[in-house]
Amino acid sequence: MPTQPCSHVRFALGRTVITRGALETLSNKAVLGGIARHSNCDWGDLCAEDKQANDEALQHGARLLSAFHTDDGRKFWIITEADRSVTTVLLPEEY
Repeated sequence: MPTQPCSHVRFALGRTVITRGALETLSNKAVLGGIARHSNCDWGDLCAEDKQANDEALQHGARLLSAFHTDDGRKFWIITEADRSVTTVLLPEEY
């Protein structure tokens, strides 16, 4: 079953940070768009199982991961830690 954006569910992003590689590679448009989608529970380009895991993480306080692609196909992740203290924008190779 596909997940729906969780406009009724809110979670804290905490402090939002970006890695050096993501900062040097990604456009502001891509980053801000990704953060907006992530904060609305649009998990981006994840498989159905990973989207379901995020939906469950909202209820149980686990880490949240979204994956997005820029217009030119560059993949990036957004991760909100389980304690909701920080959200990080990063490239997969920086993990």
